[in-house]
Amino acid sequence: MPAQPDDQAEYERLMAGDAFAELGLPLSNKPYWLRQKAAQGERYDYLKSQMGGLRLATVCEEAQCPNIGECWNGGSEGIGTATIMLLGDTCTRGCRFCAVNTSQKPPEPDPLEPEHTAQAVADWGVGYVVLTSVDRDDLPDGGAEHFAKTVRTLKALKPSILIECLTPDFRGDMDAVRHLARSGLDVFAHNVETVDRLQKRVRDPRAGYIQSLEVLRAAKGCGVYTKSSIMLGLGETDDEIIDTMYDLRDAGVDILTLGQYLQPTPHHLPVAEFVTPEKFEHWRKYGEEVVGFRYVASGPLVRSSYRAGEFFVEAMIKKDKREQGGQAAVQLGGEQVAVAMPDF
Repeated sequence: MPAQPDDQAEYERLMAGDAFAELGLPLSNKPYWLRQKAAQGERYDYLKSQMGGLRLATVCEEAQCPNIGECWNGGSEGIGTATIMLLGDTCTRGCRFCAVNTSQKPPEPDPLEPEHTAQAVADWGVGYVVLTSVDRDDLPDGGAEHFAKTVRTLKALKPSILIECLTPDFRGDMDAVRHLARSGLDVFAHNVETVDRLQKRVRDPRAGYIQSLEVLRAAKGCGVYTKSSIMLGLGETDDEIIDTMYDLRDAGVDILTLGQYLQPTPHHLPVAEFVTPEKFEHWRKYGEEVVGFRYVASGPLVRSSYRAGEFFVEAMIKKDKREQGGQAAVQLGGEQVAVAMPDF
């Protein structure tokens, strides 16, 4: 375990402006490697204002993501990124790790949301964006067409942009999964969240380990990159993490993220363990070098949609396209057709 800073003044500095303070976790229980400055800055203010003006929700805010300041301000690159949450801010499921609002009858989706989202993202000047959504079990297709329309609209406005869709499981409706996977997105992400044994304790009863694996397998069959995420610190064992990695790789998953689970409110599941940065690094190497994922982002503050990981995945996709000689397969009328792609 990394040593606690010896200098009390430095330790107090790290504690100041802690983005996790709102979670109500006692300071004595919070490892210092989980320190993150509270969100602020000119770019952060601009994005927050733009989201509000267009009535867009972000998972960054709704799920209380600790990286919101870093992502929205853009870090050293100065390019702010955010994960747009489609289909409203209210979920029809009640997973015990998630801070998003829940209701069995959420408001109807905003029919203008795909256009508003595309306009906002096109104005940011980013090369990679993540679209996600709440579960909408109240909709016939789970919101798949709403998702797909957003992708098509954004690609029409900015063809060069790479789009990742972090999706629900659509109640296991594989037609809905394939419809979205063939919409023009570049990365289809769906999170298994935790190991098999802990699924019923952590996730809503309508979700499931096998169902999530089948969603990822179906999306991969459409020829897109696939991605999933595991939270650590919920009581899983090392062997269970290894089994989950192999199950995901067997389902064709290319990209994996691992991050520390943090209890959003006292009503949610407690943290069973704070996993050290060294152990996260172990899992990164194991995932890439032993299991064979194309890329693994692993660290206490890593989330399934994480700015640093997005930049790597963007570079990976562009490199693959260059190596394919500027050719890519697209779906036209049920057939795959090779078309020329611009060199990035």
